[in-house]
Amino acid sequence: MAATPACTPSVEDLTYPPGSLVLLTGLPGAGKSTLLDRLYGLRGDETGPVRAGGARVIDSRQSRAWWAPRLDALPRPLRTLVVHVTHMARISRAVLGGHSVVAHSRGTWPHILYGLALVARLGGTGLHLVLLDVDPEAARAGQLARGRVVAAPLFARHCRRWRALVARARTGALPPAASVTILDRPAAGLLRAIRFDGR
Repeated sequence: MAATPACTPSVEDLTYPPGSLVLLTGLPGAGKSTLLDRLYGLRGDETGPVRAGGARVIDSRQSRAWWAPRLDALPRPLRTLVVHVTHMARISRAVLGGHSVVAHSRGTWPHILYGLALVARLGGTGLHLVLLDVDPEAARAGQLARGRVVAAPLFARHCRRWRALVARARTGALPPAASVTILDRPAAGLLRAIRFDGR
């Protein structure tokens, strides 16, 4: 079934069925963690999922912070892999546990979307995407501001996949998501809440 697109420039609330997995995705540096910080009062130094707004809020920074004192001796690619696997495992555990989940993901890798959609189905719920769509220059500035810059070749691949993902989302043809909302930077600034109330 095709996803339902919603390109809303002035949305203030996003509402989903209880137990849903809401995946906030965008280019590295797009402002995903910043949005979660604002909506849920995250500090950025948490080491595990946070209970807030009736949901489990799961940011990849939490896995990175948990592993930080343990992985210093490992090469960066291996550290990145361990953090990513931990982040995906935490999302999966929360969804399969029947919790409403708001999670952060770069989301340009198709296998991530299909894998998490499968987890949602196994948990008896759906995957809902919120695409934070900013131009690559703004995303690169965001990387510089946070002090973690993605290598240029990797970022270029993210950008190519992201353009294709957003183009598909705007047509509504974005399986396996149950719904898709596209927010640009100003629209994301107007968002006040992600709710799970059964409507």
